[in-house]
Amino acid sequence: MDAAPRRIGFIGLGLMGKPMATNLVRAGFEVIAHSRSRAPVDELVSRGARSAASPAEAARDADAVITMVPDSPDVEAVVSGPNGILDAVGSGRGTGLIHIDMSTISPVVTRRLGALEASRGVAMLDAPVSGGTVGAEAGTLSIMVGGDAATFERCLPLFQEMGKKITWMGPVGSGQATKACNQIMTGGIYAVMSEALVLAAKSGLDPARVVEVLSAGAARCWALEVRAPKVLVRDLAAGFKASMQYKDLNIVAETARAEGVPTPVTALVRELYAAMVNAGDGDLDNSAVVTVLERLADVEVRARG
Repeated sequence: MDAAPRRIGFIGLGLMGKPMATNLVRAGFEVIAHSRSRAPVDELVSRGARSAASPAEAARDADAVITMVPDSPDVEAVVSGPNGILDAVGSGRGTGLIHIDMSTISPVVTRRLGALEASRGVAMLDAPVSGGTVGAEAGTLSIMVGGDAATFERCLPLFQEMGKKITWMGPVGSGQATKACNQIMTGGIYAVMSEALVLAAKSGLDPARVVEVLSAGAARCWALEVRAPKVLVRDLAAGFKASMQYKDLNIVAETARAEGVPTPVTALVRELYAAMVNAGDGDLDNSAVVTVLERLADVEVRARG
């Protein structure tokens, strides 16, 4: 088996990308960083990374290039747009480059990009993540990977510095399809948790005590344990933005249509997030979908005392 990549281009240093790239730097990988915002690049350079002026420059000297950007059009632009990853291949760096897309995008787009890159000698892995900024900072993300199995094995040392649960799911597009399933669950769990907490508050109960009870029984889940305590003190700052949750649920809808799968419950959850984004609250945490139901019920979920 070929050696694991050591020179890593990293494109996209937002809420998730910056801590992920930081963990690679700390682990001794040579990171070549590029982002639309200069400040996170400078911060990473201060930790030992190199700066790149474009995606092509980030990829040119790299063994593998990671993308962590918001949506499908962003990945397409980074891959095949001006000064994109494929320009680096065309500029004489040769083939053998690995592109690891860790964004959450459409499986349909991922398969198309995978075929395009393969035609140019680039191996693509789609490797979306779950775990939010907490997991990104701690290096405990769940990473679901699609692509060639041997390429996945080569890149495992990279993934192990960013995540705890790393699973190969099948050919290119399989990681994104798995993430769509994850986002069905995430959005749905936050929606029903919000309903439960709003009902508790409207019924005159202390929502904090309700969370304690629910967390000890069959309703126990990560959302109750990690996000509900923040909701109870009105800490709704984004670990994962509601606008991104809404974007992901739109990806779910596209994927479900392509596969001929009805998703009626998720369609309703998607409308709750649409209402939240339309109300101007898209930059809040995805658990803040509770605010939509609070407005409908004319009550606020807050711990007493």
